[in-house]
Amino acid sequence: MLRERVSEDIYVFTSEVYAQVTAGVVVCPDGAALIDTMAFPFETAEIKDFVEKRLNTRVEYVIYTHYHADHTNGAFLFPQARVIGHRLCRERLDTVGREGMAKAKEQSNELSEAEIVLPTLLLDEGPLALHLAKKTLQVFPTPGATPDSVSVLLREDRILFAGDMMMPLPYIVDGDLDEMIHSLQLVPGLGLENVVQGHGELVLRGEIDDAVRSNIKYLETARRKVEQLVKRGKPRQAVRGVDIESCGKSRIPLNGLVTQLHTANLYALYDRLTAERDQ
Repeated sequence: MLRERVSEDIYVFTSEVYAQVTAGVVVCPDGAALIDTMAFPFETAEIKDFVEKRLNTRVEYVIYTHYHADHTNGAFLFPQARVIGHRLCRERLDTVGREGMAKAKEQSNELSEAEIVLPTLLLDEGPLALHLAKKTLQVFPTPGATPDSVSVLLREDRILFAGDMMMPLPYIVDGDLDEMIHSLQLVPGLGLENVVQGHGELVLRGEIDDAVRSNIKYLETARRKVEQLVKRGKPRQAVRGVDIESCGKSRIPLNGLVTQLHTANLYALYDRLTAERDQ
């Protein structure tokens, strides 16, 4: 697992075994806040070991940016922590999350001890502010990747943990394209130093606006191309002819995983557009 210190007391961890998923730790004298966990408990255990043995503190809060397993599977390792998330995150974890965990345990011994941990400090439409010593963590809704997606702004450091709202390639299969664009449009006005993506590398200050524009352009282009296929009566499989480069993105990020995400986006768009047409 990769570890990067992005500020004096803020660390970002990036998985080397699952889709470059990220997690973050904000350290304060009275404890730490963990923003997301890793897909596999052994990686989250490494973070816990670092916080407790290297930083000489413990995780007092766990913040979920959304309910997906690769961001929540490790929370059971912090039984003393208070867990923060969106109201919809709690609902999803308590239903599809439990179903997914049961299936995952059948497929991987790595998850044999893992358990679903539901958030108890909930937000809905508005933000939630968490004060840790001299730091303020503002948790606010940024739907698009999923309906329950939130981001975490570290006000004093101007660092945004964006969850899957920001990725090298937007992923909307479990979310909504228009909501994603709206959430992305919030980012440039925040005056940020860094954006921690849900997957992939840190986005630095001078790159943020370009990254946002690139993601919005991708979404608009993908929608337009799929709309054309639907209007021409093309079959569902025709979306595979819309390659990622034609939508303005490279196939290299996330070790090539973006090509699979792109294809899944196209199928999801096709299904939604045809459903709207047939209503």
